[in-house]
Amino acid sequence: MSGSGDEQLSAQERGELAELRQRVHALEGGGPPRPARHHPLRSLGSVLLILLAALLSLLSVVAVWANSIVRDTDRYVDTVGPLASDPDVQQAVTNRVTAAVLAQVDVDAIVKQLTDAAAQKGVPPKAAKLLGDLDGPIESGLKTLVSGAVERVVTSSAFEKVWVNANRRAHTALDKALTGEASGPVQLKNNQVVIDLGPIVADVKDRLVAAGFSPAAKIPAVHTDFVVFASKDAGKIRTYVRVLEILGGWLPVIALLIAAAGVYVAFNRRHALIGAALAVFLAMLVLGIGLTVARDVYLNHLPPGASQAAAGSVYDALVKFLRAGVRALAAVALFTAAGAFLAGPSRIAVVTRTGCSRSIGALRDVTTSAGLRLGALGRFVHRFKRWIGVAVLVVAAIVLFAWSYPTTAVVVWTAVITLVALAIREFLDYDGGTPPSDPDSAGGATAAR
Repeated sequence: MSGSGDEQLSAQERGELAELRQRVHALEGGGPPRPARHHPLRSLGSVLLILLAALLSLLSVVAVWANSIVRDTDRYVDTVGPLASDPDVQQAVTNRVTAAVLAQVDVDAIVKQLTDAAAQKGVPPKAAKLLGDLDGPIESGLKTLVSGAVERVVTSSAFEKVWVNANRRAHTALDKALTGEASGPVQLKNNQVVIDLGPIVADVKDRLVAAGFSPAAKIPAVHTDFVVFASKDAGKIRTYVRVLEILGGWLPVIALLIAAAGVYVAFNRRHALIGAALAVFLAMLVLGIGLTVARDVYLNHLPPGASQAAAGSVYDALVKFLRAGVRALAAVALFTAAGAFLAGPSRIAVVTRTGCSRSIGALRDVTTSAGLRLGALGRFVHRFKRWIGVAVLVVAAIVLFAWSYPTTAVVVWTAVITLVALAIREFLDYDGGTPPSDPDSAGGATAAR
């Protein structure tokens, strides 16, 4: 019976059956395989390396962000540029410039001019005395006039251009401020990173004069500061930024190599890869929570009189790309963990792979029945299927690693394109033997693979 059954099999199937019998015979002859001995130190070393890689991945995201803020002018402008249209920042700038302008206007001199003019025209003494008591109303009116002029300047599109251009020119000075060499319009003074609003004051002065307020012409050149960042620990932060700036280009590489070493020394490398990916994801989760907590701590330690709303907007703008980097790396970690899990022997993984393989196989059968011939291409893909898969994954990793500032969208689209490439590989996989349109033969070939 067995001999007649073997004769009904194809040559390829007989070869596969013979190979299977040899493996069974070898296992029966040698007895059950001995489980690998797990050395505690090796396992401990793998865990420690993975945890160190997760910690370094956290520092890597911060380092790349710090390096981009300090060294990349376009990145810096993209970070602070939107602040020009932020209502809270506009209000804070308006209040600061208004106070600076009013400080240069001598209200008593204006009142004296009014009383002197009234005396020259023979105004009764009681009326002249009333004019002398107008300090408060005149000051209030001036504040309304100046504030309105400042608000029109700050909310105009021209201010956005001035803001962006000023920050672009000041980026070198910010670099010096954060690395300890302060000079120029952006400086580190009294543990504060400040921007000189003198040009805005000059614009407001011209508008006031044009509106008919002649005393504004006497306002001298005023240099007033808008605080971008303030902290009593600014000196320490400057040191940390400098260190992260130096390590920014190397920390990601070091973290990746240490993670690879942790996976390599593990007994079950697939489990270690899942663990490393989840550890990086948890590190990103901790960093994201830390940024939220740091925001509250920063706002609670602002100097007296500082606008919390504006400071919050500035903080959110400065860490915007840092948050984007955190989300992107967390997405990469989750996709890596999911891929390693689906490559394993669990029931869910096997069912998922089998379902995808059968669906792609059914589509291939339909297209070949319609006249598609895979020919040499199919045989090539079948022969080098494993290496093609490795190449697809390597290209995806290179794209993500070489991308200057990958976002979550970049990560998701890279994952989607990678899955499509692997699906195309599966579709083109044809050994050139049994026609794929034969359900029984196709099922046997799939089982053999």
